[in-house]
Amino acid sequence: MMTISYEYEGALYVNLTNRCDCACVFCLRHNGHKGSIYADDLWLEHEPSREEALNNLLSRPLASYRELVFCGFGEPMFRTDDILWLVDRLKEQVDGLPPVRINTNGHANLILGRDVTPELAGRIDTVSVSLNGSTAEEYCTVTQPRDGVKGWEAMLDFTRKAAACVPKVVMTIVDKDKSEAEIQQCRALAESLGAQLRIRAYIPD
Repeated sequence: MMTISYEYEGALYVNLTNRCDCACVFCLRHNGHKGSIYADDLWLEHEPSREEALNNLLSRPLASYRELVFCGFGEPMFRTDDILWLVDRLKEQVDGLPPVRINTNGHANLILGRDVTPELAGRIDTVSVSLNGSTAEEYCTVTQPRDGVKGWEAMLDFTRKAAACVPKVVMTIVDKDKSEAEIQQCRALAESLGAQLRIRAYIPD
């Protein structure tokens, strides 16, 4: 049975796609893993339809979670339209729906060819963007985006625009091999875009 949603530390995580336009050096996907500390098998047999995902989520006690998080073993915003459809249906059908977060690499506008950030307003409470470096060079080395430096520029632009539409925008870095000076550069960059910086612990294999 494939994992469309899974629980972790009081939140419910939603796994809609395994597609990604990056090959981050620390990503568990590249080390032969099918899952993570969060769930054992996140490789999907097929991408669930929006109806399949909705039925899966409605089978959960949604009001009991502290947060509903679209992330998965891939870049969730490949399926932006389906996420927004799901959020609309859940808001209609669930009393006490918890805050909704999207964990993203910030490439949605580049991938989809349009600015999706206005569509997040009123639907998404938090957007968490993977920053992973304070310069384009470092970002491309760590994240290895399909579109190279355009991915860096698209991520910064998406973050700035999202901050105007969503109550909370966070940028994340992984603490592996980061000096205090690099962390401060990342913090200054995030804040200049209207975001907060969050430092994530590196999870070894």
